[in-house]
Amino acid sequence: MAARSVIALVSVAEVVAGDLADHLDRRGHDVRQARQPWEAETLLSAGGIDVVVVGDDVTQAEGRELLRRYSSQGGGGEGGPDFILICRPRDLVDKVLALELGAADVIESPLNVRELAARIGGLLTRRGRAAGELIVLENATVDLRSAMVMHRSGTEDQLSPGQVALLKLFLACPRKVLTRDDIIAAAPAENADAFDRSIDSRIVRLRRKLDTETITTIRGAGYRFDPPVPRNE
Repeated sequence: MAARSVIALVSVAEVVAGDLADHLDRRGHDVRQARQPWEAETLLSAGGIDVVVVGDDVTQAEGRELLRRYSSQGGGGEGGPDFILICRPRDLVDKVLALELGAADVIESPLNVRELAARIGGLLTRRGRAAGELIVLENATVDLRSAMVMHRSGTEDQLSPGQVALLKLFLACPRKVLTRDDIIAAAPAENADAFDRSIDSRIVRLRRKLDTETITTIRGAGYRFDPPVPRNE
């Protein structure tokens, strides 16, 4: 089994840190917290951190110093952690400086915990630490490990085992038309009713739960999954 990804929260506001730590822990990550920048020095010097989230309770100078010393683009080298900085609205200069110094992402406060968790998941995927577990669609992020759909509105839905199998099939065959026979063979229904009409119903229910238009019906042929184009944040 792969080791758990390690996320460090540095001077993140307590009301956010508690919810975020719980959210990440339930998704299989190891969360470590440092309340003060000097505590972060000890934590980051020990190594083994994948992503660091720096809250807006630290001064901009302190945040930049952590970036210089420990980020993958700075003193931490290729094996160093990726940094996400939380900044206050309208701090455009500080945001640009952070990105120039090697921050992987900058997000403004107040923030949505699920959005921040999705951004962390994206960085982990780039590092090869969570490939295929977090799927970002137009209006939701899907955590395949917990079978959870996290909508941008803040609501959550649970996928059934059959829906997870169906989604994994589409993810494994992007832009390929899958016939009903393909679907029945690779992602059978959760009960004996696996005739053609039930496939249509399963697709409709999955589309609705994911709030997505990426699964297209190809008349007379089957269904095709077209991955969404990533947005420029």
